[in-house]
Amino acid sequence: MRNFTILISAFILFSFKPSSNNKISETKINEALAFCKKNKMDISVAILVDMSIHSGKNRIFVYDFNKEKILIEGLCAHGIGNGSTATKPVFSNKLGSNCTSLGKYKVKGRSYSNWGIHIHYKMHGLEETNNNAFKRIVVLHSYTPVPNQEIYPQTLFGQSAGCPVLADEVMRKIDALLKTKKKPVLLWIYV
Repeated sequence: MRNFTILISAFILFSFKPSSNNKISETKINEALAFCKKNKMDISVAILVDMSIHSGKNRIFVYDFNKEKILIEGLCAHGIGNGSTATKPVFSNKLGSNCTSLGKYKVKGRSYSNWGIHIHYKMHGLEETNNNAFKRIVVLHSYTPVPNQEIYPQTLFGQSAGCPVLADEVMRKIDALLKTKKKPVLLWIYV
């Protein structure tokens, strides 16, 4: 009986392949890759932010199209404006709204930041829902008080005036990756 249990356990262990993208739908992955190809963006990775996920859970994911898996994930704050709460973000593209804007962005341009690890990346909104991002100074950056791990059921709120704001450790990993890219990288915020 013991050998049978060991055999079954080994079979389960080695035959089970956990989905590496179970936090991102196959539809989103396919749409992101098609968008990158069509718009001559980097086709090796994309940054996906699912704002339907609780703010205390990882909701920013760097997806590797070649390896078909998530490389980096972490917490991501959303904007505090227009009545947003920790559990119910409000989205807007208006100047001065302090809200996160949904849609696809081109991430290109590394610069100094006053926050976190002192690096940010310019975000250029590519859709009607986010085309004011550059004017609004919405950038990808870190902020030291953002934790490096999930805090659910606690929430993450009050850290952003519309920018996707990450933990320092997550930003370091994303920065190391983005520094190697010659073409703009897609960052897509959706619900």
